[in-house]
Amino acid sequence: MRFAVLSKQIAVDNLNMKVLQLGKFYPIRGGVEKVAYDLMVGLSERGVHCDMMCAASQGRSRVVPINRNAHVICCHTWLKAAATMISPAMIFTLRKMCRQYDIIHVHHPDPMACLALYLSSYKGRVIVHWHSDIQKQKILLNFYRPLQNWLLRRAELVIGTTPVYLSESPYLQEVQEKSACLPIGVEAMHPDAKSVAAIRQKYKNKKIVFSLGRLVAYKGYCHLVAAANYLGDDFVVLIGGTGALKNELQKEIDELGLQDKVKLLGRISNNDLPTYYGACDVFCLSSVQKTEAFGIVQIEAMSCGKPVVATRIPHSGVSYVNAHGISGLNVAPGNAYELAKAIITIVGNKKTYEHFSKGAKERYETLFTKNLMIKKCLEIYCNNGSKE
Repeated sequence: MRFAVLSKQIAVDNLNMKVLQLGKFYPIRGGVEKVAYDLMVGLSERGVHCDMMCAASQGRSRVVPINRNAHVICCHTWLKAAATMISPAMIFTLRKMCRQYDIIHVHHPDPMACLALYLSSYKGRVIVHWHSDIQKQKILLNFYRPLQNWLLRRAELVIGTTPVYLSESPYLQEVQEKSACLPIGVEAMHPDAKSVAAIRQKYKNKKIVFSLGRLVAYKGYCHLVAAANYLGDDFVVLIGGTGALKNELQKEIDELGLQDKVKLLGRISNNDLPTYYGACDVFCLSSVQKTEAFGIVQIEAMSCGKPVVATRIPHSGVSYVNAHGISGLNVAPGNAYELAKAIITIVGNKKTYEHFSKGAKERYETLFTKNLMIKKCLEIYCNNGSKE
C-alpha cells in the first residue's frame, strides 16, 4: 500500500516537473546528443515536460515540436571552432527561458552549453551528465578549465555512464561524493530476417565480423584491418562508417592484399543498420584511446545477441560495457593479433559462441535498455539529486 502511494506521488510530481536537456547539436549526429534526445522523448512520454536546447548544426534558430511535452530548441550557430559550436543565440535564449525549468541537465563536454548556463543566472537544480573528458582539444581545455570547474561545483549531482569513468577521471576526483552512474540505454535492434539472409547470402560460407564508427584515428581501424591477416579465408570483416581515414585504410587493405577479406561499407543508413548487426557473427570495437568512453555500438550489437570483441582502454568504460568472459572478450588496444585471436576464440566452438551470445543478450537486457536509462534518470530527478 505504501509503495502504491509513493508511486502515485512520483507520478503526480512528474506532471509538475519541467526539465531542460542542455547541450550539443541538432540534427542528432553523435552519441551525446542521442542520449539527450532519448532522455527528452522518454521522459516526456512519461508525463514530464522535457525540452532540449542545443546548437543548430545547420539553419537558423527554431523550435522543433516533438510531442505535447517536448520541444527541441535549436539555437543559430555562427561557426564551429575546436569541435565546439559557437552560438551566442544559446546564451540569450537560455537566459530568457531558464527560469521556467526545475532542472537543467547539462551534457558534457559542451563548452558552449556550459558558458550559456554560467551567464544565465539560473538558480535552480543543475545536473551534469559527464559523457567524457575533453581529450583532443588540449588548448581549448586550458581556457575552458575554470568554467568546467565552476560547472562541477555548481552541479548538485554528476552523472557518469560507467563506474570506471566516474571513479578514474582526473577531473571528477573531488566530486565523488555527489556522483552517480547512469548507463546509456538504447532500443533493441530488430533485424529483418529476409534482409539478414540477403547479407548472409552475399558473404556465403563466411564468418562475418562487423564494426561501425567514424573512420578516425582513435577508433583503431588500422589494427582491425591488420587483424584480418590472422583470420582464415572463411572470415570477412565489414566496417561501416565514413571519415578522414577512408583512403588511408583502403590503401592499407590494398597493400596487404585483403580486398576480399575487408570491406569498407561507407555510411550505413539507420534502416539498414539492424540488418548488419543481425547478419554478423561477432561485433568488434577496436578503439585505442580514452576518447571512446562507452561504445554505444557495443550495446546495439548485444541487443541482437552478438558477442563483442573490444579493447581494454585505460580509464575508459568500454571494457565495463563488454564484460570479459560474459558478453565477449576484451584485449589490449592496438594489438591486431589479440583482436584476431579473440574473434577466433568466440566463433571457433559452438558451445563457446552460444555462451557469449546468451551473455551479450542478458547483459543488454539487465543494464543497457533505453527504458532502464529513462527510469533511473527519473528516479534521480525525483530523489532530488541524491545518489540513492
